Amino acid sequence: MRAAYDTYNYPKYWNKRKYEHESEIVALNTFLKITGPRKHIIDIGCGFGRLADFYAAFTDKITLCEPSKKLLNRAKEHYKSDKTITYINSTIEALPGKTSAKYDTAVMVRVLHHIEDPGVAFKTVNKLLTKDGFFILEFANKMHGKALVKNILQGNFTFPLEIFSIDRRSRKNQNQDCIAFLNHHPDYIYKILQDCGFEIIEKLSVSNFRFGVVKNLLPLKVLTKLEKMAQKRLSRFNFGPSIFVLAKKAHNT
Repeated sequence: MRAAYDTYNYPKYWNKRKYEHESEIVALNTFLKITGPRKHIIDIGCGFGRLADFYAAFTDKITLCEPSKKLLNRAKEHYKSDKTITYINSTIEALPGKTSAKYDTAVMVRVLHHIEDPGVAFKTVNKLLTKDGFFILEFANKMHGKALVKNILQGNFTFPLEIFSIDRRSRKNQNQDCIAFLNHHPDYIYKILQDCGFEIIEKLSVSNFRFGVVKNLLPLKVLTKLEKMAQKRLSRFNFGPSIFVLAKKAHNT
């Protein structure tokens, strides 16, 4: 069965998103400095291996998992000389049947917005992790600053309390059963993580300056420096459009 991203030029999508990429690198760097050196990182939903170069400084081995054969083949071609990387063509739901390995760190970036039942995904990740393993999760934030201000100005004062996720697909795409595209309430995700056997260690607000005017005015180096300063400070307000969570597998799971 063809995966959704087999028909989409995902690498091209990132050509004009260097700020977002650097913002995610900043967040990952913060978290992997907390975890310390790793033995085996699995990137679930790795796409074309965009983040694999970064992992190399923190781990002995890397596994790239991706449901799109097209994207995974692109990663294989790019990293063909790197013997520390292995590849799995799989969805997260089917992953336990594709590998018997255990990983001390799982990373899932820009994946959860396509998953309608986060609990199933989190339980799968928990099973894949070693004792005291870490889970680095990114999710699209329903409660980001721009959305909060917009809803308050429109008189929707209960918006912060609406825990349900928002489907960002057009009605046409929903009717055509296109891949899900969900923004999640942070409290909803934190609760499910804890219910699925994870302890939340740290949270970061990411891509805080993802505004067209700001991105056009400021050089990438300046934006990245501001981002580095803002991620922890703004996390208490769930300000950014993207939230990164560092979670640890609980001892009783």
